[in-house]
Amino acid sequence: MKTKERSYQLVINVMMALLAILCILPFLLLVSSSLTSQASIIQDGYSFIPKELSFEAYSYLWNDASRIARAYGITILVTLIGTSISLAITSLLAYPLSRRDLPMRNAVTFFIFFTMLFNGGLVPLYLVYTQLFDLKNTIWALIFPLLLTNAFYVIIMRTFFQTTIPNEVIESGKIDGAGELRIFVKIVLPLSLPILATIGLFQTINYWNDWFNGLIFLTDSKLYSVQNLLNRILLDVQYLASLDFGAAQGDLTAGIPTETIRLAIAVIGVIPILVIYPFFQGFFVKGLTVGAVKG
Repeated sequence: MKTKERSYQLVINVMMALLAILCILPFLLLVSSSLTSQASIIQDGYSFIPKELSFEAYSYLWNDASRIARAYGITILVTLIGTSISLAITSLLAYPLSRRDLPMRNAVTFFIFFTMLFNGGLVPLYLVYTQLFDLKNTIWALIFPLLLTNAFYVIIMRTFFQTTIPNEVIESGKIDGAGELRIFVKIVLPLSLPILATIGLFQTINYWNDWFNGLIFLTDSKLYSVQNLLNRILLDVQYLASLDFGAAQGDLTAGIPTETIRLAIAVIGVIPILVIYPFFQGFFVKGLTVGAVKG
């Protein structure tokens, strides 16, 4: 029996290793190609080992280093503030919904679920945040829209509270004289680190990768996030490459490595997420097993 279990475990480990390699290979190809010269990519295509090592794409982006650094600062600030407030709102809404003695609990849950199925569309979204809340060209335009679209996270966290936090623990807190807020802060949240880290990672990725809100709410380049700025740089490069100046076109665009710049932009945008992910991995795995049945 033990031999059969070991064989089964070996097969699972091999399959997981292959899946991990398949996930890593595209990123390695991305990094390698961003370090390859434009001419080599056009002539020989992409490869895992650069045939002609070149830093011309990163050198081109280095000319905008100050703007990119500022955009990184804005993105980090927006991500920290947005993720923190989002976790607070999500947990404060999910915890009462996990309590069976909450009045109109099912009605509120249905209302939250309903928002996952339908939305008002782009025009009402733009009018609400620009005309009603007056958030256009403010840093809050990058924060608020993602705060109010986390119904899925509320349901996940509610499920975690229901299946993981024993009612006996809450009742013991009440017996000791603790109020609802103290029970939530002192008992529930410390026991909920896996789901908080999981939802926090999801929201961190959402804020870090967001470029759409900046596109429709911002015209001030000083408020661009790193995704917005890199997207604008890419559009500028593509526009310059598409211009037809006849003989003069070669002088203007020959030094612009359009293909490798796209790859370098992707590398710059994804590296910070890759750096922080290992710190969340343990909590992330625990949070994903919410509601799982032990065998």
